[in-house]
Amino acid sequence: MKFLMLRLTPAGIRRRWLESPQLRLIAENFGWLVGDRVLRMGFGMLIGVWMARYLGPEQFGMFTYVQAVIALFLGFSTLGLDTIVVQQLVREVGSKARILGTTLALRLVGALAALVASLLVIAWSRPGDHLIQLLAAILGSATVFQAFDTVDLWFQSQVQSKYTVIVKNTAFAVMAVVKVYLILSQAPVLAFAWATLAEAGLGGLFLLLAYRYQKEDPATWQVDWARAKSLMQAAWPMILSSLAVMIYMRIDQIMLGQISGNQAVGVFSAASRISEVWYFIPMAIASSVTPNLVAAKELGEAIYQRRFEQFFRLMVALALLIVVPVAIFAKPLVVLLYGYAYASAGPILAIQIWTAVFVFLGVAQGPWFVIENLTKLALQRTMGGAVVNVGLNILLIPRYGGLGAAVASLVAQIISNVVMNALDRRTLHLFWMVLKSFNLLSKSANRSGPGKGADA
Repeated sequence: MKFLMLRLTPAGIRRRWLESPQLRLIAENFGWLVGDRVLRMGFGMLIGVWMARYLGPEQFGMFTYVQAVIALFLGFSTLGLDTIVVQQLVREVGSKARILGTTLALRLVGALAALVASLLVIAWSRPGDHLIQLLAAILGSATVFQAFDTVDLWFQSQVQSKYTVIVKNTAFAVMAVVKVYLILSQAPVLAFAWATLAEAGLGGLFLLLAYRYQKEDPATWQVDWARAKSLMQAAWPMILSSLAVMIYMRIDQIMLGQISGNQAVGVFSAASRISEVWYFIPMAIASSVTPNLVAAKELGEAIYQRRFEQFFRLMVALALLIVVPVAIFAKPLVVLLYGYAYASAGPILAIQIWTAVFVFLGVAQGPWFVIENLTKLALQRTMGGAVVNVGLNILLIPRYGGLGAAVASLVAQIISNVVMNALDRRTLHLFWMVLKSFNLLSKSANRSGPGKGADA
């Protein structure tokens, strides 16, 4: 990964990267973040697979159904404030106490709103099912502790994400051991919910201790309601975007639970864990090459376009390296990981994994929308794709179950990240660039589409 990033970076920037202490600090910070994702997703999947085998499709489906409902409202708990707050912490060093205090207050209010919304949805969708309602109360309470991730925003502003990685992974490791013990002692499903809540609580506590370790005092934080108002005015598009993304990612599990029951959710979730574990890759790459793409815009339209074509082609190639073998060996892979109780997840995974190609492309297009100042258009695409996903789930799940949900997600991603580009003149040439990225054997073409020339 490191050599790939260096190769994509122009020679001048590469020299500055190697010579500048600040850029080396950024590289180190990025390395900590990627290492965190790899470690947590790798070991998290291992523990999750073991937990799924122990609980079985029915109880595992119940657990993941509740998590899917809670995930729908995560946008209200984070409020899309991360980037905005980090920018303010960098620009207004003297206002740190008011920025952090205000952010924590907003996130606590948002977390409580998310908890209440989740409980209401569970009560409406599963009336009389006291076990699943108790699961929702325990798992949903974790969002309150996650409000203390506000401390992480300060570490980000100081380019010191290693502290967040260390404390979060410490909490993760402690509770991973606890979950292994729960499996070996044949604990009930509620015990795993309490362990998840405890991990969120430990993570928040350890972050505060790390903040104190840096000679900072959270007791000095203050709430500035005028700043709170301005933060919310800036963040509302991100809240809507987060809601749309979560509909994309979790509505299939919720609708499966309502239409087909907990066991169908458990089987589908087993496939999802395998298909989604790769999604950190495009995000990590995009965050690394975005400065290169921004710089290319200043060098001329031809270079700018060529860089994006290369970026899209790289994403397709990486996605296919993952997708093809997983699709071919889907059923044996599911049985190997989860056991024969989940064998029916194999055909679902064989379809669902192809969604990764269009997820990779969707992430790759993100910088283009930011550079071109078309973020509202990107939000419209995301929301449009979410609507398509819901509509197709309504049509397909009653007849085809999890297979229908997998097809719905795949078609929605294709429409959102490819087809919708052809429906607006501002993104028509982006549509042609995306199509060309599937031709992995050619060099970057000289044109972005019919009738639109560019020097290669």
